[in-house]
Amino acid sequence: MESKLDKIYNLCLKRGIIFPTAEIYGSLSGFFDYGEIGLRIKQKLIKIWKRFFKEENFVEIEGNIILPRKVVEASGHLERFSDPITRCKKCKKIYRADNLIEDVLGIFVEGKSIEELNEIIKKNNIRCLECNGELEDVKEFNLMLKTFIGSLDAIDAYLRPETAQNIFVDFKRIAKAYRKKLPFGIIQIGYSFRNEISPRQFLIRMRSFTQAEIELFFNPSDEKCPIEKYLDIKIPILTREAQRKKEDKVEFFSIKELIEKNIVKSKWQAYFLAKEFIFFTEILNFPKEKLRFRHVLEEETPFYSAGNFDLEYYFDEIGWKEIVGNAYRTDYDLSTHMKHSKENLSFEGIIPHVVEPSFGIDRIILAIFFEKLREDRDWLWFDFPKEIAPYLIAVFPLVRNKEEIIKKAREVYEFLKKYFEDDVIFDVSDSIGKLYARADEIGIPYCITIDYQTLQDNTVTIRNRNTKEQIRVKIEEIPKILA
Repeated sequence: MESKLDKIYNLCLKRGIIFPTAEIYGSLSGFFDYGEIGLRIKQKLIKIWKRFFKEENFVEIEGNIILPRKVVEASGHLERFSDPITRCKKCKKIYRADNLIEDVLGIFVEGKSIEELNEIIKKNNIRCLECNGELEDVKEFNLMLKTFIGSLDAIDAYLRPETAQNIFVDFKRIAKAYRKKLPFGIIQIGYSFRNEISPRQFLIRMRSFTQAEIELFFNPSDEKCPIEKYLDIKIPILTREAQRKKEDKVEFFSIKELIEKNIVKSKWQAYFLAKEFIFFTEILNFPKEKLRFRHVLEEETPFYSAGNFDLEYYFDEIGWKEIVGNAYRTDYDLSTHMKHSKENLSFEGIIPHVVEPSFGIDRIILAIFFEKLREDRDWLWFDFPKEIAPYLIAVFPLVRNKEEIIKKAREVYEFLKKYFEDDVIFDVSDSIGKLYARADEIGIPYCITIDYQTLQDNTVTIRNRNTKEQIRVKIEEIPKILA
């Protein structure tokens, strides 16, 4: 039976929404290209994200995706940015050890040591899933993607593993050029790269992906955080205690409780947890029961963080997966870059602390696909909110072989572009039934059809994607009705 993920993936291929990179050459595992429809959805999501999260005291940058070795050496990624791998002695298939254990035993072991993973594999006699061969001992595998700069005297460089490092090395320039005062934020949206051992599950585990990150710089002794408006908001937390007991039940804590009980170490981190919950439940309309903040266990907390909360979404048939990571990076990054570069990165007499919400845009898009896929017709279709839909309006002629109807349809299309700009699409490539189905598949909310009656009285039909109901209106009234 076709899984929900397979249905989404196949629909994305069918309509050119998202598809494998270099597909005609067998594709490249963990890399995907966005077609126009997928790109428009992505761009609209980013626009909504920026509108909600970018505040008055934020600056946006676009850093280079290639970083010299010195940067990732200083940040600790070259030494510590790794995953545990094991390889079959017989067929040489490589596995990420913690994922393999999770798949076979159904237990969460991320963050366990190499020794612990080896013990679990041997104790449970876990073998190669392909040939049942014996597995090699687990070892660390660095996830950095390496490249070179220059020719004969080329220097080592790396594709950035996160967008954050651009922000930290640019901190001094930005703070001075934009005359900032603490607290202030720097945001960046762009590609990051990780040499995943076993890319899988479409957009969930990729080697090239888009992040939207905020680095909020503040004085830890005087945070000046506008947290008051969010203190009563309650959010679902999967506590560390629950995880240690192997329990999956969340508890709802108010933002005030999280701060007072010292569960969250920074008001700014609590501030972003509240905003994220509002964003996903009220802006994107995700069900509350399919979201949770997992308080990351100490042993799996990244080396640069004093406390992490992963916002997870429940993907049907797959389970809970992180879509936003929240890290309290303290002064780690600025301090280490200050030490390695010999540049003074202090600001207002201190080394600022940093709170970082990091959004996985591709995973969020996949979560939207899971939430909005509908199967109640002869075809699969997406019930995208109007703000996310790739186009708001599709204009169709009723028939393809009547020049006067096609001409009138183009006139209506040009008329609507004046009001809705590039949110309108025109199509005459198929029968009207197939055009409706195609518009539904990619989530267009409204279809406008020009027919024989249009030529007589300048009226058209507007079809609602969700109800399939149609109303007849004057052409000049369309902008007002849809607005």
